[in-house]
Amino acid sequence: MTLTDAVVDAGPPDQGDNAERQLRFQRVRDAMAETGLDLLLAFGPGWRRENVRYLADARVTGSAAFVALPATGAPSAFSTRRQDLPEIAGQGWVTDVHHLDPHDPAEFRTWLRDSGARRVGVAHYELLPSVLLNILREALPDAEIVSATALLDNARMVKSEWELARMRRSAKVCAAGWRAFVDVLEPGLPEYQIVAAVEAEIKRLGAEDNFMLIASGKDEVRGMTPPSGRLLADGDMVRTELTPQMDGYWLQICRSAVVGRASDAQKRSFDLFNEAVEAGMSVVRPGITAHEVAVAQNDVFRKYGYGEYCTSQYTRVRGHGHGLHLDETPIIEGNHTVLPENAVFIIHPNTYTPIAGYHVLGDPVRVTADGYEVLLETERKLFETSEVNA
Repeated sequence: MTLTDAVVDAGPPDQGDNAERQLRFQRVRDAMAETGLDLLLAFGPGWRRENVRYLADARVTGSAAFVALPATGAPSAFSTRRQDLPEIAGQGWVTDVHHLDPHDPAEFRTWLRDSGARRVGVAHYELLPSVLLNILREALPDAEIVSATALLDNARMVKSEWELARMRRSAKVCAAGWRAFVDVLEPGLPEYQIVAAVEAEIKRLGAEDNFMLIASGKDEVRGMTPPSGRLLADGDMVRTELTPQMDGYWLQICRSAVVGRASDAQKRSFDLFNEAVEAGMSVVRPGITAHEVAVAQNDVFRKYGYGEYCTSQYTRVRGHGHGLHLDETPIIEGNHTVLPENAVFIIHPNTYTPIAGYHVLGDPVRVTADGYEVLLETERKLFETSEVNA
């Protein structure tokens, strides 16, 4: 059986759903108790639905949705899109579901009033439209309403074995997507056809979505963008961040490949970035901070005189968290977020240097009890099409 066949044959992990649900609700309720919340509202705007999915294990598509988790009792869910309601209820995690009518939110307002909540935490409070915030204030005029974004961010950071099983499936799809990427590279091919080949393969394997950036060219390349009609040329380095979503969970592979044979400069660039990746991995263990992982990577660039290319003028982060959102707590100098055991994040020192232009390289890792586990099996090297097609 090939890797691709294994991915196709593997269904989503459906054992232990009830135990996972209980684990999550208890974890969140413990955090609610610590912060004095008697009601948590996981808000999901159209572009940030990870908290709703965390508490409902359901894919929602409405412009706004909530999962309401009281300190005791059953949770409830609300969505502006009626088609979301059977999807949520069908998962069995939240069975009390309601339509949230933005023009007539009487049902939502009544539910809030009946809850009698005195201190309400809203995850993604910062993204809550004023019309919805006003509904909360009208329904619960005496309640204190606070942000619970960090509460759920911290809860989601620690992945269960149930979640890790899903993320490992995403890792296999990452590998298949990268294989499809490399297989089509040739002079004269437009960038958008590379992405089309990747999309066809990962969607065939069950990917719900894919976030992907690309860049092709030589040392003039300063960053990545969505695909264009630019035609590949011999000697181009083609860079990508490829991030499929499987069963709700995102995972990313960062790699660069050369059309034809790599130049000495491109090889030197790879060696620099690979050393930075390995330096970042070398410090990973429970209790390490995002700051320390970033510093370890940046110190490699500083050692060789490329420290200026670690600044915001040339790069954004040195990696970021993975889970139900594709880009969680960033790995960046100055971010002292503690990374616990079973956190999952990618280490990628992607940036421009004058050696060979923008370079992309990185692997997602899980924090283990005494170090890390690389979740990808794809070799970390500078791929050359001359070698692939030999």
